[in-house]
Amino acid sequence: MTTYTTLISAPDLQALIASGTPLMVFDCSFELMQPTAGAQQYAQAHIPGAVYANLDNDLSAKHGAPGAHGTVTAQEADQPASGGRHPLPSREHFSMWLSSVGFANGMQAVVYDRQGANYCGRLWWMLKWAGHDAAAVLDGGLQAWQAAGGAVHSGEEPSHFQSQFQLKEPLRRLATASDVLAQLQQPADQTVIDARAGARYRGEVEPLDPVAGHIPGALNRPFAENIGADGRFKPAAVLRAEFDALLAGRAPATVVHQCGSGVSAVPNLLAMEIAGLGHTALFAGSWSEWCSDPTRPVERG
Repeated sequence: MTTYTTLISAPDLQALIASGTPLMVFDCSFELMQPTAGAQQYAQAHIPGAVYANLDNDLSAKHGAPGAHGTVTAQEADQPASGGRHPLPSREHFSMWLSSVGFANGMQAVVYDRQGANYCGRLWWMLKWAGHDAAAVLDGGLQAWQAAGGAVHSGEEPSHFQSQFQLKEPLRRLATASDVLAQLQQPADQTVIDARAGARYRGEVEPLDPVAGHIPGALNRPFAENIGADGRFKPAAVLRAEFDALLAGRAPATVVHQCGSGVSAVPNLLAMEIAGLGHTALFAGSWSEWCSDPTRPVERG
């Protein structure tokens, strides 16, 4: 059985479904400024059998009450694994959610959205973090599925029997704000890549967070630059050349990815893997966690 660990094409997914391979498809469609829009999009059209994964409700910890300096104070027993506007749930809480929707360790996971892999990458990364390697992003999203003649369903899907998903050793590294801060004076050991749009990175505008700017020394690569005109990830060789140019000799293994709240950073992380540059780290709290502490340094321009 072929295992897909980065991307899967729409025709390959169709073949996988036809083969009867144990798998689960997740629709992660979401709109940051309209949090209910993704569920509405799913209800209108989704890949048959797909489970809806909501960024706010399923893939983030409960925000709880604001604490000192805007940090998140958990209102539940399991503390979030990160800070920021979309704090990661604990691995244990995530495994409970996977079990509740019927996802099991022996399944292939395929994730997609309608927003250029901006949101489904979050679930792809979380599955790797949970120790599950058989997780892939549907290249081109729902649009590619429909262009390939794939059927869609509307409305709800039947519920799945609960499973018992077992956590394994993490396959990807989660970096904390403390980790990033500790390495700021060691540029040879850490290269931060910021996935936000250029104007936000430079601190010219800041529509979401209380402070504008970026982590000192961070490089900028807006996540949308990984996607070609056809809506799919650029070819591996093209991504490799672009990241090589961005890194300018820095070791790929030192890279830590971030964005505003740890979601749109993942397409950069995935693109580096597609390019053959290996596994890199994710600072899930990202800028929204970094700038919540006024003692952390900020750079503009």
